[in-house]
Amino acid sequence: MKTAIRKMGNSQGILIPKPFLLQTGLDIGEVEIDVENDTIVIRKPKKKSREGWAEACQKIAASAAEQAIGWPLITNEADAGFSW
Repeated sequence: MKTAIRKMGNSQGILIPKPFLLQTGLDIGEVEIDVENDTIVIRKPKKKSREGWAEACQKIAASAAEQAIGWPLITNEADAGFSW
């Protein structure tokens, strides 16, 4: 099947026929795109964007809390007039 590259805003794009999307299981949303041997390849993402970020942040926060230094330990003579 032939199609045309069209202007879409500041980029160019092609319309992908619905039967192609159904056959590949692709839908509206994020895809991975690469160039392999002068061919543009579009794939389903291996994982969703930011997948695992929440768990990683929780681990970092837990680790940082264990290693945290209390603010009262960090003093400066010029801070003597402040109440915390």
